[in-house]
Amino acid sequence: MATHHKDGPAASASHAAHPGLTAGLLGLAKNLLGLIISRIELASLEMSEIGANLVRFAIIFVLAAVALWFAIAFWSVLIVLLAWATWGWKILALLGFLFSAATVGLVWYARSVLRQGKLSLPQTMSSARYWRKARCTGWA
Repeated sequence: MATHHKDGPAASASHAAHPGLTAGLLGLAKNLLGLIISRIELASLEMSEIGANLVRFAIIFVLAAVALWFAIAFWSVLIVLLAWATWGWKILALLGFLFSAATVGLVWYARSVLRQGKLSLPQTMSSARYWRKARCTGWA
C-alpha cells in the first residue's frame, strides 16, 4: 500500500503555517495576559479610591445611627416631660430637633455619595462594557 506524501509548494506552505499558528497563539495569549493585568491594575487603583470613600461612608453611617438613637431618646423623654407639664421640655425639644436635623443631614449626604457613584468602580465597568461590546461585535 502506497502512502501519499505531499511534496511540492502546497506541502511547504502547510508546514510554514504551523509556526505562524503557534506564534499567533502565543501572541494572543500574551495580549490576553496583558489585558488581564491591566484590568487588575485598574481595579486595584479604583479599589484604593473606593476604600477612602467607604471609610468616610462608614463613619457617616455610624454618626447617623448615633444621632438617630439620640433623637429617639430625646423625643421619648420630651413626650414624657410634656405629659408631666414641667419646664424642662424646651431644652429637650431643642436637642431632639438638633439630633433629628443632624440625622436627616447625614442620611442625605450618604445618599448623595451613593448617587455620585463613588463606590461603583466607574472606569473598570466602562472598560468591561467596552471590551464586551468589542468581543460581541468583533471589532476589537
